Amino acid sequence: MNGTQSAVVGAGAATTGTAVASEAGAAEATRIVFGTDGWRAKTADDYTFANVRRCAQAVAEYVIARGEQTRGIVIAYDRRFASEHFAAAAAEVILAHDIPIALASQAVPTQMSSFEVVQRHSAAGIVITASHNPWTDNGFKVKSPTGAAGGPEMLADIEARIAAGAGRTIESRPIADAEAAGLVERYDPFDAYRTFIGRNLDLDRLRAADVDLLVDPLYGSGATWIPRLLQGGRIRITELHSERNPYFGGVNPEPIPPNVDEALRTIAQGRYDLGLLLDGDADRSGAADERGTFITTLQIYALLMYYLVEHRGLREPVVKTVNETSMAERLGERYGVDVYEVPVGFKYVGPKMIETGAMMGGEESGGFGFGMHLPERDGIFTDLMLLDLFLCEKEAGRWPASRAIAHLHEIAGPSSYRRVDVHFDRAVYPELKDRLLVELPQKAPTELAGRPVVRTQTLTTNDGFKFFADDGSWLLIRFSGTEPLVRVYTEAASVAAVDANLSVGEAIVRGA
Repeated sequence: MNGTQSAVVGAGAATTGTAVASEAGAAEATRIVFGTDGWRAKTADDYTFANVRRCAQAVAEYVIARGEQTRGIVIAYDRRFASEHFAAAAAEVILAHDIPIALASQAVPTQMSSFEVVQRHSAAGIVITASHNPWTDNGFKVKSPTGAAGGPEMLADIEARIAAGAGRTIESRPIADAEAAGLVERYDPFDAYRTFIGRNLDLDRLRAADVDLLVDPLYGSGATWIPRLLQGGRIRITELHSERNPYFGGVNPEPIPPNVDEALRTIAQGRYDLGLLLDGDADRSGAADERGTFITTLQIYALLMYYLVEHRGLREPVVKTVNETSMAERLGERYGVDVYEVPVGFKYVGPKMIETGAMMGGEESGGFGFGMHLPERDGIFTDLMLLDLFLCEKEAGRWPASRAIAHLHEIAGPSSYRRVDVHFDRAVYPELKDRLLVELPQKAPTELAGRPVVRTQTLTTNDGFKFFADDGSWLLIRFSGTEPLVRVYTEAASVAAVDANLSVGEAIVRGA
């Protein structure tokens, strides 16, 4: 398939009048729960048109209950299998309530829905995407009026409405009929987004850079965006995997090794100065230096924080998730910046950014938001910020990129990091999670890489535990909120210590 996406078409509804979609009344309705970043499930198993309509119905009811239906709802979708048709199904349910919609004319990065919600002062946003999940999955994200991910209260309300409506008939209005009535506006956000980010980034400066850049969007909806934003200048850009491929080349579209190994090998051949990476829906970012060495997401957080305080002179607070780097606190002490910690998920990061007036928020999975931009993840804006950072460091004599990273560690301290995902069968995962949450504290490690464990932290969301050694290194064991797996994370001063800590954490999880 080509990179250009076709416009959304109807998903089985009639071409005129009001259609009615019925739930399978006799069958038990799927329990739909929004995790750290939306609801996700296996396509054609739990992720069905009927369940997408249930989600859309609940969002419509939520908006109506708040008296905000005239503000409308923004709908977008990614490049996954049938995403445009699932988006159409959601749109037709919203339209049955006479709520106007702004509908993406093609697959767009997830953050473009956040951008459109803010620009249009919409009541909510809906995005059909499973982000970096396996290609077999799809998902349903909800955006708040601020453009941030729907917060816990908003999502709890929507979940309750989904559950309460199980088995009920859901009305659906054909898009063509609603479009004729003036309820549908199709949008392409590129031009407005380029103008928007130009307020905070000097795109002409980036275009003029004498740099060879490799971009890998992992076949996702961020394909062509960075080259188009930077075209017409001196910078030389090569983009891998631009075409639509719902199989994502056989890897999970998460911009970390081994999924990005082809990009890393390409950079290591010596032609490129920097690599910029995106996930499947382009709201998460990644990077590699001139040697093809992957820059960890924890390093990226610290690099961005350093960039904002050192090169932009900002001193507003920052927000990080519990699985983010301890370099944030060290930089905070150095520059006089407050650091706030929240549970995993941008549904916690975004609201905390708004509450504290933060200049930046980020999470371990590569999602970063900025107070000057959006309180939501934007992989494209983040990658461009990283490019600007390295150009600033180049002007300061710290080039190539690996030298700039070494300078970061000189002021923020050493940091090695890695994560291991331990997968479990989806059917037994809920029961296993309940059992492990009881057993894991009983099997807590007494030391990490030879250093005594001095503190154990139970996550406030009750989905894991974090163990701290006396030198500040840590091990985190946490249940994913979007997939049937347990994540084991660690940050320490050396690669050897990281390997030792991961062995301990993985043994605890597998042994339990």
